[in-house]
Amino acid sequence: MNCIDTAIDVRLGEELDKNKLALYLKDNLCDFKGGIDIKQFPGGFSNLTYLIKFNKREYVLRRPPFGANIKSAHDMSREFDVLSLLEPVYSKIPKPIIFCGDNKVIGSPFFLMERVKGVILRNKIPQGLDLTPQHFEQLSIRSIENLVDLHNLELKKSNLISLGKPKGFVKRQVKGWGERYFRAETDDIRSMNFTTEWMESNLPKTSAYSFIHNDYKYDNLVLDANSLNIIAVLDWEMATVGDPLMDLGTSLAYWVEKNEHPALQQFSLTWVEGNLNRQQVIEKYAELRGVDMEDVLFYYVFGCFKLATIAQQIYARYKKGLTNDKRFEGLIHVVKSCGKNAENAIKYNRINNFN
Repeated sequence: MNCIDTAIDVRLGEELDKNKLALYLKDNLCDFKGGIDIKQFPGGFSNLTYLIKFNKREYVLRRPPFGANIKSAHDMSREFDVLSLLEPVYSKIPKPIIFCGDNKVIGSPFFLMERVKGVILRNKIPQGLDLTPQHFEQLSIRSIENLVDLHNLELKKSNLISLGKPKGFVKRQVKGWGERYFRAETDDIRSMNFTTEWMESNLPKTSAYSFIHNDYKYDNLVLDANSLNIIAVLDWEMATVGDPLMDLGTSLAYWVEKNEHPALQQFSLTWVEGNLNRQQVIEKYAELRGVDMEDVLFYYVFGCFKLATIAQQIYARYKKGLTNDKRFEGLIHVVKSCGKNAENAIKYNRINNFN
């Protein structure tokens, strides 16, 4: 089916050394035979993702972006460990195969996982897929249900608890993302300065903890092409143990609505008719988990600031000439739009309907 997420020729400047990679796999995988074929998945703005074919099977290779020097955000070993811990307790992941920490193979650490074939909704509906408002309503609900499943995972027996330090999590996150933003700052954006100060003065008084994905959005979900059921969740690089409402806040920042800036609509199809709006999302989440949403404004504002910072870090690399990917040129508009959404949320004391 042509709506399945497909790989293309590798972008110029992001090639892998095919011979060194094949030799490494031959030495470290007992069932490796013959040569390999390499393509690249074009989506995503962070880690690079390649389709690797050998033995008539398909795998996915993940490596950091060229020019990146943000260790905590591009730790291949940690992402591989997250998948390995999840494998016995959560079925909707790609099976991890092997991790390589030797930079001499392809120029950076990387890991290999099995490919999960399905539909990924990026900034437009894939060709050959007819989605109605009813489909998007169902997908909205399923995505929230799946997020709740993640937040309800058992921590101690699974050893997922080893992935994070929940005490003081919210305060550390606010401080850490603030520092990341100002290290990568290229433009003086008033709304981002205002949001930083507001978050520091409005930390929630209480905080729960659970396993969290930390980057949960539509284009990190692999869907069955026929049923649109979620068959896998991707991009576990930021997964940890912390306040689940911080995770929800990040998802809400990605949950763009119809009248919001086009720069934000490239991350998600949540603005298409049929999707729940952000207020409905938190109501559904609260219903499923039975949690207090009194501080949801803080969590949404944090999510906007975090998304802005991620975009700012990538944009700063582009401005320095460390990447030539033209998609990154417009990310400054994402930073400004996220900052504005955060400022409006604070101003109007709500998480949507700012216009």
